[in-house]
Order: sequence, then structure tokens, then C-alpha cells
Amino acid sequence: MIKIYKTLILIVFTVFFSTAQTTSEGWVNFNSNWKFTKGNPTKAKTITFDDSLWEEIKIPHDWAIKGPFDPNGNGGTGKLPWKGEGWYRKKLTVNSLDKSKEIYVKFDGIMSSPKIYVNGTLAGEWDYGYSTFYLNISKHIKYGEKNTIAIYVDTRNHGSRWYPGAGIYRKVEIKVSNKVHKEIWGTYITTPVVKKAYAEMRVLTNVINKWDKDQNVTVKTTVISPEGKQIQSFRTKERKISSKNTLEFDSWMTITKPTLWSLNCPILYTLKTDIIIDGQVVDSSKTSFGFRSFKFTANDGLFINDQHVQIKGVNLHHDHGPLGAAFNKRSMERKLEIMKEMGCNAIRTSHNICAPELIELCDKMGILVFNEAFDKYDNKADIHSHTDFYEYGERIIKNFVMRDRNSPSVIIWSVGNEMGDIQGNSNYGLQKLAAMVGFVKKYDITRPVTMACDQNQNAHWRHFDYYDLHAYNYSQRWLPARTMEPSKSVVISESASTVSTRGYYDLKIPEDFLTPTKQRSSNTYIENIPESVVVTKQKNESKRKASMPFVGSRSSAKPRTQVSSYDTEAPSWAEVLDDDFMWQENDRYISGEFVWTGFDYLGEPTPIRSARSSYFGIVDLCGMPKDRYFLYQSYWRPDYNMVHVLPHWNWKGNQGKNVPVFVYTNGDEAELFLNGKSLGKKAKKPQSNISKERYRLMWLDVKYEPGELKAVAYKQGKVIGEKIIKTAGNPYKIKLSPDRSVINANGDDLSYIMVEAYDKEGNLCPLADNMVNFEIKGSGQIAAVGNGNPQSLEPYIANYRKLFYGKAMLIIKSKEQKPGKIKVTATSNGLKTAKISITTK
Repeated sequence: MIKIYKTLILIVFTVFFSTAQTTSEGWVNFNSNWKFTKGNPTKAKTITFDDSLWEEIKIPHDWAIKGPFDPNGNGGTGKLPWKGEGWYRKKLTVNSLDKSKEIYVKFDGIMSSPKIYVNGTLAGEWDYGYSTFYLNISKHIKYGEKNTIAIYVDTRNHGSRWYPGAGIYRKVEIKVSNKVHKEIWGTYITTPVVKKAYAEMRVLTNVINKWDKDQNVTVKTTVISPEGKQIQSFRTKERKISSKNTLEFDSWMTITKPTLWSLNCPILYTLKTDIIIDGQVVDSSKTSFGFRSFKFTANDGLFINDQHVQIKGVNLHHDHGPLGAAFNKRSMERKLEIMKEMGCNAIRTSHNICAPELIELCDKMGILVFNEAFDKYDNKADIHSHTDFYEYGERIIKNFVMRDRNSPSVIIWSVGNEMGDIQGNSNYGLQKLAAMVGFVKKYDITRPVTMACDQNQNAHWRHFDYYDLHAYNYSQRWLPARTMEPSKSVVISESASTVSTRGYYDLKIPEDFLTPTKQRSSNTYIENIPESVVVTKQKNESKRKASMPFVGSRSSAKPRTQVSSYDTEAPSWAEVLDDDFMWQENDRYISGEFVWTGFDYLGEPTPIRSARSSYFGIVDLCGMPKDRYFLYQSYWRPDYNMVHVLPHWNWKGNQGKNVPVFVYTNGDEAELFLNGKSLGKKAKKPQSNISKERYRLMWLDVKYEPGELKAVAYKQGKVIGEKIIKTAGNPYKIKLSPDRSVINANGDDLSYIMVEAYDKEGNLCPLADNMVNFEIKGSGQIAAVGNGNPQSLEPYIANYRKLFYGKAMLIIKSKEQKPGKIKVTATSNGLKTAKISITTK
């Protein structure tokens, strides 16, 4: 059994508590002044070990992202050196006045299997690299003296299908509590009745007594409005908590005319919890929550506050592209901003427990969360042959659910993804599923539980009887389960898997691209449905494999390195995005989709195994939109007037040859012009059995000539916008465009600076691949660079980057407590230099 409750001592300098930022739950940031080394030096856990030559680092920290890349390495996990051992150390002084208190340390994620030593003694350990965990650390400390904390990390036995990162890659926090205090995540807020006129709320509070004698305790809960006003309180009766025990307190309140949390109005309230003994508050904390109701219906999908909501979601992996796995709140906020601008309203945390900041951001930004705990029940979850599965399962699920259960954005719990043994009831699969679902429901009864499935052929095991929603990945594989159990709604937990490279176009559109979309039905799956159902035979769908052929035949057998941004390809297990649009329109019981994926991510480079990152993203690894972004935007935001044209218009050597032109718009038709000459109007065909004709406007026989390509879009006969693309000349200058010109001087905040090449006339040069060098002066530094090329093995931590199809990204980070100016200069041989200034405050 993992010794999760062995006490670990982590204390800070006395001055730390007075200067560090404290959260509403009383946690204090504990990220600074660590030392790190790779490998496993002898006696690194001891007090007297000399770490003077170790690297000085700040948490979060991913030791593998700076590389180097291994050209012959495993592209599935990013070709980066994440497998290995490492040590973190820190010297700490503890105030002797805290000797009678309880001190906790919380880790949001250590990849993986950490062992934590205090003053040379093993004080605690953990297993799952994606799980938040905490330890009581009040035992091994030497009060009034310097203490040594040493953390050993070992990723060698961790399994992964993508880049997992390595080290203490999420934040670390500590808190000091009196002997009687609220349990960590011990507030559970539910709203059984939510109406416009009033809401009933129940609050369960777990209080711990660490004293050697019984304590008489009262709990006071106060609801605070978004404006900061106290609007209602409830004080429990005084109750006795036995020594070394925990007791639950129950509070009920009725709130008049609450402002409801919704996607368009994500209003958050605060619950203040005071623990009182003899009239004195001995522990106080605040918990954010929202009033909202939701339900999944069998035939009409999802309703929030009695309003129908179609889920327009994406899957997001945990990495931050060039920044690696090390969590950065601004990076995640930017990801969500980019997705929301596209029309996205939901995130699936594929396929592991996410950083808590992601949930907090979704609460504030009005984004729904499909909250997933595991990929597989094997070494990808740090489960090994010696693991007690059921002890492990409850321990991980308890922390997972208790941490996030008060967040209004969370609407689904998922206990796993594409688990073949569970779907096929191998090795007690259904028993394990029942246990995991039960653990979730033990700690939260207010949300549906599911698992994401990919095996339609195993629906006859009726694993869906164990959970609340049908969640399936790709190709209408939900149909057998839906036929057998029509009382449950369907969520497409992974849709599309369309693959493409930003800026690259193969002018030969696959011959089968415009064939009618396959309309499946439950009759498609005879071998997956009990014999009592009379249907026609058809072969089972294949399970996902990276080596499988693709939907959309390629134009050549010649080895390639990139995938066309015409968005004509998907793996054989999946489909292009238009098909999912059509299936949802045809079957209103489908609650919505989660696209695979919102962003490109490190590892899993389907379909080109020589790459080190994926091609699945709607945007590239740096957050630069691919053309597909605008197709989703045109469909997901029907009231947002927009026009997008592809490809670029620099096709030297192709004069007079065919260059297909696609237009994406929320309008219903568009007219295309080349050098002022109309090439005719095209209208969407909403009843076509070829899905692409419903959502794309396509001119497949445009004869290329350099100049100006213009599309004018119409909606109900009125012009709603136009888009012009011109043939660019030779690169003339570099342009720098920051996403923010003012950032926080906290040492963590970021500015993402787009780097582009333009010609003399101000046109973007879509084929530019110039090397650009960067010079940074002042109150900032380079956090990372990138360009979205899945094949590039250039380092992410560098002061240079080649443009990739005209673009690159420079990520600047502020220096801690050094407000001022960051002066950025970009130079490239033969091009005009660009300079900008970023302010830090």
C-alpha cells in the first residue's frame, strides 16, 4: 500500500508566510528556491549532501522539455528525454511557534512515483503522476533549525502514449492549521433546487480534531455575493468531535433570486466557512461555487438552467507545447481564450486528472468540463503488478472528486478512456468499473459518471448499466449501446481526429473526399447486439491503431512529412469533422461532441511517425489556428459573421493549373473572384448526403494565376463580409505581434509574440522559412520558442527559430518582482528588423 498518510515535514521560513500569496483556502505558494539534478546521486536524501552545484529552479518544472530531441527516439512520446530519475532539494527553517499546529503540503502533480524525504528520513510517497495529493507534515521537523527536504522522482516505469513530462511539473503549496480545522477539500456544496426565484443549498463540512482530547465545535457558513456582500449565514449547533477524529456538519440555506451560473454569464458566489471553539474562530476558509441546474435527457441532450445547450467541445492534453508539461496559468488561459473565440464551450481533460487551475478558469470563463481521471488502468496510471487496485482507486478518486466537486463547470466525471479490458470484461473488468464508479458516487452524487468507449463490438457486455451516459469515440460507435439502452443520452467523447499541418496544402484533393457520407444505424452492428435484435450483418469497426490507412486516400505513396490543410484526411478509425456535424443534426439525442483535439500536443504523431508532435489539433502546437479552426467557427458561431479562404495564393510554377479554393463562412453562400473576375457563386447544401457540401463552399477547378483572390459571403442575400488574399512578394521585414503588451511582474506571466514575415506591400509571406534571432533586454526573458512544425527538432529553449510557413512564436516571461520594460528585437538576414516593448507591472 502507498504510504500516503505518513507525515512529511515541509515548512517555510517565517518570513515566507508574511510575503507569499495566500489562497482563499489558506494555501501558500511554495514554488521558489528549489535545487534540481537529473540522475540518482548517492545520499542525495541526506542533510549533509552537497547540492551547491545543482541547478536552481522554480516549480512548476519539467526537466525534459529543454531536450535535446533524439532524432531516433520515440515520436509517440515526443522524442524527448522524459524517462529517468531526478532529485529536488530545499533548505527550510520552521518557526518554533508552529510546533503545536498542523502543517500540510499539497502537490498538484509530480511525474512520477515520488519519494519525499525530510532530514534524511522517508516521510511519504505517491504513485499517480497526474493526481493532486497532500500530506500532513508535522512530525519530522526540527523546529527553530534548518531542515532539508529532498524529493526523488522516477519516471522509468511510467507508461504513456504521449509526452508526459518529468518532475514536479505543477505547483506546490503549504498551509498551517490549528489542531481543529476543516478537512482539505472538506466543503461539499450542493444545490438540490435551483430556480430563478430561489435556490436551496446544502453544505456538508468535514471537521478534523487533531487534539488528544475531545472538542466542542460549531460551524458557521456564510454565502457571499459576487459583489462581496454577505447575503445569508447558517450556524450549526455545537457538537463534540472525539479526539483524533473527523465529524461532518450539515448546513441548509435558501437563497432568494440567485444569479445563475451559465455559459454566457458565469457568475460565482463564495462560501465562507468558520470553525468555532468557545466563541473563537480557529479555522476559516472560502470556497467558490455557482448556482446552476443541469440534466442530460435521453432524447434531447443537455439542458442547463432549463435551456438546451449543444456541447461544442474539444479534448485538451496537459502539455503546453513549447513550454512542456510545466503548468502555466496564463498559457492555459490563452488556450481557453483561443478555443472560446472559435465557439468552443466545453473541455474534456483527456485523459488524466488536470491541474486545478484549468477547472478554476472554466468556472470563471463559462466553459463546461468533462472531467476525466485515467487513460488506462495500467502503467499509464502508474498501476503495476504490486498495486492494490481498489485501495489505489479510492485514494485517487477521492482526491480527484473532492477537489473539483464544487465547481459549476464540471458536468461529467469520467473514470477512464478506451479501456479494452473493462469494455470486454477481461480480468474482472466490470468489477473494476463498478468500483471506480462507486468511488465517484461516494464523494459526489450530483453529476453523471461515464467512461469513454471505443469498442462497439463489446456493447453486449452492457457495461453502460454501470454508469450514466453513453460516451463513445468516433464513427457512431455508440449505436449498439444506444439501441440496447435508449434511456441514456449520448456524448461523442472524441470526434473527427481530422489531421493537418498549418500552412501546408496538397493540391490533389483525394478522389473519395466527396463520396456520400456513410450513414450508419444500429443495424450496422449485428455482432454487437444480442440475438433478440434482428438486424443485418456487417463487419465490426476496427480498433484504433496508428498504422491504419486513412479516410481520404493520399495523392501519392511517396513518404511525406506534413498533412494537407484542406482537411481531407482522418485515420480509418475516425472521420473528417463535417461528418460529426451531420450526425448531430440528424440525431438530436446526441448531447454534443469533444473534438480530437483542440491543440496539437507533444507525442502521438499520427499519421507520420517521424514527427515528434501530433497533427490532430485545430490549432498548432503554438496556438496558431489551422484552416480547420475557421470551419468550426463558421458552424459553432452561426451568428458571428466571418469569411475564411484557403489556400494561400503563392503557387509559383502552377500558372494555369488547378488550385482548389475552399471558403468557410457562417453565411449560406459566397462568390469567388480572381483578379476581379467572378468565378461564380457557391451555396451550401444543407440536405446533401455528402457532409462536406453542407458546411464548405468549394471551387475545385480554379486555374491559378498570381494576383488577388477575393471571397464575398452572403447570408439570406445580404453581404456579411469578404476576405482578400494576395500573392506575396519576397520577404522584406519581420513583424512582431504580442497577444498582450502589459503583463504581471510575478515571474510566471507570459506574452505570446507572433513572429511573421511580410513583403514590401504588407502581405504575409506564407512560404517564408527564414531563421529569426531574438534579443531580450530588461525585465523579462525567453520562456520558449516554437513554430508549429511537427517535424522540427530545434530546441524549445533557445533565442532563435525558423519560420514555418511564414510564422513562428516567441514566448516571453516576466522576471519576478522586477517591473519595467521588456525590449524585444527580432533580426533575420536580409530582412528589416522588428522591435517591440512589453511592460511588466
